[in-house]
Amino acid sequence: MPTPTKGPRLGGSPAHQRLILSNMAGELFTHGRLKTTLTRAKRLRPFAEKLITTAKAGDLNARRRVQSAIAPRSATNKNAVYELLTNIAPAMAERNGGYTRITKIGNRSGDNAPMAVIELVMEPVSPKQAVVKEAEKATEQAAPEVETQEDAPANVAEMDEAATPVEDTEAKAEEADAKEDK
Repeated sequence: MPTPTKGPRLGGSPAHQRLILSNMAGELFTHGRLKTTLTRAKRLRPFAEKLITTAKAGDLNARRRVQSAIAPRSATNKNAVYELLTNIAPAMAERNGGYTRITKIGNRSGDNAPMAVIELVMEPVSPKQAVVKEAEKATEQAAPEVETQEDAPANVAEMDEAATPVEDTEAKAEEADAKEDK
């Protein structure tokens, strides 16, 4: 038995919260953006992102799971499932999470409730992110080539012998002492 969400629910009962989230997800997938309260947007984000991740598989099981999550008996939500599987999921194929964006837009004039716009991030993954991933892979491959600690002390000892002219400093110190004695 799944544990219920902690804190107050949207709409009161768990069934009503599921209905609200499924309807809002359907509208989000149909229109690409949705203006709602900040709390509802925050509750919708993980629900919608899990549906997009499921839809990215693209098989029959994924279609059935998405249809069961987005109000299955509604004609408008069938269009939302179609949009999700044919347009949104292929566009998000290279993106690993972060499919939605929440933007705060101020308070509602009637009851001063904080409002937000939740929208799908349809921009392609920036080339900068791809370059960073390639650089991380290169550093991981280069990491085993780093010197071990056994080699390091030998190199330090060689560097110390070559870098410190001990006899010159001792000779200069003796000459300085001799001049002071005179």
